[in-house]
Amino acid sequence: MTAGTGTAVIEPGAELPPLALPPISRTTLALYAGASGDHNPIHIDIDLARSAGLADVFAHGMLSMAYLGRLLTGWVPQERIRSLRVRFAALTPVHATPTCTGRVASVEDGLATLELAVTLADGTVTVTGDATVAVDRHPR
Repeated sequence: MTAGTGTAVIEPGAELPPLALPPISRTTLALYAGASGDHNPIHIDIDLARSAGLADVFAHGMLSMAYLGRLLTGWVPQERIRSLRVRFAALTPVHATPTCTGRVASVEDGLATLELAVTLADGTVTVTGDATVAVDRHPR
């Protein structure tokens, strides 16, 4: 079977094409704050971050989750996504370079379960999760 938008095989062990992202910039964080309505200053105010004992600001967890959504919709049409769950495991510092990855864990009854992760260039896994997507039973 193939994914709806490409030729990737949906079978256990298949890997989604990784989504390599540019470094997280202060502009990215400010734009995401405006788009999401999450204006928590820990994400955009370096003085506040330092007063909290951090070296600098860090990315919103939901930004990383949105990147995982982008990984999925780059692989299958949005209407096939049935669920997306994540666990935030570590902070994503400003200037970090995240990469989103996914692997098909199982396929059963027309649904594929995927294991997902966001990993920084230094190997830190910041987000783990899973998703369920409907499998196209009639590939073109």
